[in-house]
Amino acid sequence: MTGQQVRATGPPPMLDRGEARMDPRSPTSSADVASPSPFGPSSLTVRVPSLEPVLYTVYSAACTLAVGIIFFRSMRQQITMLYASLTGDPLLRDLVELGPWSAPLDDVFIHFDFARATARGFPFQWSEGNGYSSGGTSLTYPFVLAIGYWAGFVDLHLVLWAALVGAASVLGLLLAVRCLFVSLPRATTYLAPPFLLATGVLDWALWSGMEVAFFLGVWGLSLLAWSALVAAAETPVRPLLARATVLGLTGACVVATRPEAATTVAIFATSAAYVALRRRGWSLAARILALAGIPGAAILLLHALANLAYTGELSAAGAVSKLEAHDPFRGPTEILDSWLFFVRYQVERITHYHFSENGRHGVIVWILALVALVPKATQRYALLLWASAASWVAIVAFNGQVRWQNERYAMPAVAWLLLAAALGAAAMISLPRGAARRAWWLRVAAVGTVGAAIGLFAWQEVPRFREQVWFFGRASRNVLEQHVRVGLVLRDAVEPRPKRIAVGDAGAIPYVADLPALDLIGLGGYRRLPFGRAKRHGLGAVVELLERMPPDERPDVFALYPSWWDVFPIWFGRGFGEVPVHGNVICAGAAKVLYRADYGAFDGSARPAGLGAQEQVTDEVDIADLVSERAHRYGASPRIGHVDMKILAHPERPSSELWDGGRLIPPGGTERFVVRGIRPGRPFAVVLRMAPTRPVKVSLSVGGWQGTLEVQADDAWQHPRLVVPAAASVGEEVEVTVRADTERVSYHLWVVSWP
Repeated sequence: MTGQQVRATGPPPMLDRGEARMDPRSPTSSADVASPSPFGPSSLTVRVPSLEPVLYTVYSAACTLAVGIIFFRSMRQQITMLYASLTGDPLLRDLVELGPWSAPLDDVFIHFDFARATARGFPFQWSEGNGYSSGGTSLTYPFVLAIGYWAGFVDLHLVLWAALVGAASVLGLLLAVRCLFVSLPRATTYLAPPFLLATGVLDWALWSGMEVAFFLGVWGLSLLAWSALVAAAETPVRPLLARATVLGLTGACVVATRPEAATTVAIFATSAAYVALRRRGWSLAARILALAGIPGAAILLLHALANLAYTGELSAAGAVSKLEAHDPFRGPTEILDSWLFFVRYQVERITHYHFSENGRHGVIVWILALVALVPKATQRYALLLWASAASWVAIVAFNGQVRWQNERYAMPAVAWLLLAAALGAAAMISLPRGAARRAWWLRVAAVGTVGAAIGLFAWQEVPRFREQVWFFGRASRNVLEQHVRVGLVLRDAVEPRPKRIAVGDAGAIPYVADLPALDLIGLGGYRRLPFGRAKRHGLGAVVELLERMPPDERPDVFALYPSWWDVFPIWFGRGFGEVPVHGNVICAGAAKVLYRADYGAFDGSARPAGLGAQEQVTDEVDIADLVSERAHRYGASPRIGHVDMKILAHPERPSSELWDGGRLIPPGGTERFVVRGIRPGRPFAVVLRMAPTRPVKVSLSVGGWQGTLEVQADDAWQHPRLVVPAAASVGEEVEVTVRADTERVSYHLWVVSWP
């Protein structure tokens, strides 16, 4: 008697009462238990059940390793070509000693910066000594990388450790997603590896060194926990709370790896609770929802509270810097329009570019993924994947950077879509067997259709795959040639050795230089200064924070792309070198320029000109300095203005320059803030700093008292003052409003008192 006959006619295995009504689709049930599924078991599973999981593991590992080798071979070829082009370069020996690796994104090295700081005992710090930073895109990934750093994967060898982590994560994901095919023949699970790994853009992200692969691996653990919980919830007696707790803990890890996954974890929790509600009632469903969902929500809350405590912002620096909702100059309608644009962009870019050379055949993936929603055997899992992908696209559409860096922010959604397509293909080739010729022909047609669809997609994807392989290698070479070499120059070839370097891309330069650094964009973080939010307001707001830093902690060397920073490097820097890149595909400029800092224009900026010997500044409102604005509850209507800045001759030392930043206030615009240090019952003066290009009549209201100032147009710093009578000094804190009918730039305001 064959194994198939024993399976069909023999007695069922002994089960306890809790398992007697187990859902045959449960990943915890035996593959050999009789199943009402019309698909039936795969013959391979029946004949060699003990070897099949090993075979699938080897197959998945081989697919993973093969793709990784293809991409890393491209990297090594490009690095070898770079070494050949640098013959005679004095830094070549140091470059080779760092290790024969690189990464296609400078952002990979941001994780490396956090990881090295963690390994040295400074967790959650981008640059040691700068304090807590919320600028990393992942809380857990730097700790995983730090393990490699502790183990000896230092310098560029940390790239290799990241690759090993990525390979293990991809393999773990491929093992986990077998539970999606649990109601289909076991052989169909072998579609998962080629579907997941056949798309060049996703492979690029998986092997880039970013946290994408690790995130999907952790998500795979949550998928297994969810599958076990749902299967148990469909039986009336099996315990659920322990499984819900496991789902909650894995979900917390998912959120800690990528906070955008909060909606994904919510989908896991609510869908499991819904199954429990249908089978077990409200009480148990509510407990499952709490156990599965609260840990992930707690991670978000704790992260936000840590951000608030250490940076003064609930939102992470990356969110402040990148999310359109944090743009101070956009209204709700503009934010919505931007969000809709980035939703469309992700769908169209992935479909018409990354999935197809000719821009048309990318819809094959979507069609196969939609097919998975039809059969009951795959419907639940397809809904999970579709909901996860859709929610991810919706979340990252708030990120204005989603269209850069090879669309890496959208890659988890791409992975889930490809898995749904694999499910759809598996469902079609697993149509029920039947004796009727119609059933036979239907099965043949389905298999033929799937084969044709896969073949057509592969034919269109091969050129894109090759393009991505080349792009991976060339981008890695670009980062090595420019960013890594800049780090070497700053580490070994600059005298005197920099105390702190200012960068606009917080990645490989500080990692290789191993020097204290300041990220002018704000991702790195420095104490509690809001550089990320300042960059949103304008370059002048960033410079205001540089002025606020202690002079001995300000960067003394800049490594910047001049095109990014307008006049800043010209006004505050003296160029002394540059590092070019050739055949550039990823760096933001053809040359990274090095400057020595000169902050002479800051001298005297904090005091008004023309102070008398007995006059004393009792309060200062530095407009465009976000710290000063927050302290004085500064606001403007109808909307806060863009930040501008000027360098003009110092009013009291014409041979010197004086810099200040201010806000552009439209005609009729009103500024409101409070000033302190008023001596009740004593007169005081309000002093402004202005440099109007046209005559301005300024109206001031100080504690209800009204006054006006007329300022003539002059391209020079002026410090007009208005004396406020004693009657207006009703308390130590007074509200001030400033208004003018003409456009102006508001730079500074002081409260001046005298004995």
